Formats: sequence, structure tokens, C-alpha cells
Amino acid sequence: MAVNKELQKVSLSFKLENGVDDEGNTLYKTKSFANVKGSASPDSIYAVAEAIKTVLRDTTAAYYINETSLLQNQ
Repeated sequence: MAVNKELQKVSLSFKLENGVDDEGNTLYKTKSFANVKGSASPDSIYAVAEAIKTVLRDTTAAYYINETSLLQNQ
């Protein structure tokens, strides 16, 4: 049995600080950008994330690449 993995879509997400709760714990929200080119290198995506971070009003805690793939039994 050979299973094939086919990349369907890629997005870039930012974990952003969004205030604090009543106990002083940091709250977070996520902002995502769809349609990232599947063939883009991690270095290129990181460079774009760094550029986007400069225009976001919230403090960026982390970047994530989200990939959705289709698995098919061949």
C-alpha cells in the first residue's frame, strides 16, 4: 500500500499578545494569512513574517506555518 501526500494549502499565522486576564496571565489571539506559496522556503516565509510583524499593532509571540495535505491511498 502506497499512500500519497499532496499539499493542498499553506497559511502563515501569527500568535499575538492580546492583553492580560484577571490573574495577570497573557492572553493571545491569532492572525492568519492564506495563500502562501507551497514551494516557498522557510527562510523566505520567515522574512515575510518579520516584515508583516513591523506593521502589526500587537506584540508577536510566534509564527506558524499551517499546511493542509490530502492523503490518498494509491
